[in-house]
Formats: sequence, structure tokens, C-alpha cells
Amino acid sequence: MKHVLFVCGRNLQRSPTAEAIFAGHPGVETASAGLNPDAEEPLTAELVEWADLIFVMEKSQRAKIAGRFRGSLKHARVICLDIPDRFEVMDPELVRLLKAKVTPLLH
Repeated sequence: MKHVLFVCGRNLQRSPTAEAIFAGHPGVETASAGLNPDAEEPLTAELVEWADLIFVMEKSQRAKIAGRFRGSLKHARVICLDIPDRFEVMDPELVRLLKAKVTPLLH
């Protein structure tokens, strides 16, 4: 089972959408979290350690994870999807982007 973590700023739109889309993907277990202090589900060291793959939505988020969770990033690969914070939950364009960018990396 591959553990896949999706991270955005506040865990309100992009990462929960990604978690929902890929939750049923074969051989994949998903979670999502946010980096901001007011995130719905704040990112923790435990989540970072749990993950095999961490998808962030923006380059700055990759840097924040590397700085804040350096000791927990032992085996997880961090991949930036370059998806801007302009979408609502389950926005069809967001779903399309996520499927196009993430699906090839899950195999």
C-alpha cells in the first residue's frame, strides 16, 4: 500500500479534493493536510513520516515542508503540482488537473 499525502495551505479546497479523488485508487491510501496555522487538518511530523509520496500544490509549500519537517522526511518523495489557489472544492478544472498530474506518478 502506497501512502499518499496531499498538502496545500489551509486544507480547504485543493488537498481535500485530491484526497477524495484518489481515495479509491487501487494500492493507495490517501490523507491531506495544510501548512497554515489555521488549517482544517494541520500538517504534522507523524503525517510526513507516514507518507511515501507528498504532493504539494505550490513550490513555496515544498520549501516549508523541507524546513519544518526535515527530520521526518526520511523516505517521502515531495512533488510540486504547481496548482494555484484559485479553485473551489471539486471544481471540474481542479479535478482534471489533479488527475492529469498525479495519476502517472502513482504507478
